[in-house]
Amino acid sequence: MDITEQFELFLSQLAALNAIQAIAFVFLFLAVWFLPTLLALLLNRRNAKVIFIANIPAALSWIVWFGLLGWAVTGKLTKKAASQIKIENTDARQ
Repeated sequence: MDITEQFELFLSQLAALNAIQAIAFVFLFLAVWFLPTLLALLLNRRNAKVIFIANIPAALSWIVWFGLLGWAVTGKLTKKAASQIKIENTDARQ
């Protein structure tokens, strides 16, 4: 099966979705597309806005998308989150 046949099969299956399935598909698609942004927001990363802006075209290139995913997980924390972690570590030592 070549790529055009696979694409036509995908489009026919997409057209056969009902409204709830289509909404679920769009939600899942966007969640995967913006996974680096969601992780950056969840982990209180300082560069979350930049990751979001770079994430818009990044899914077109898997290399860039995985790079953003790594950046979202390993980037610097916001000052608020970093100070909260320091307070928790201080409390744990006492």
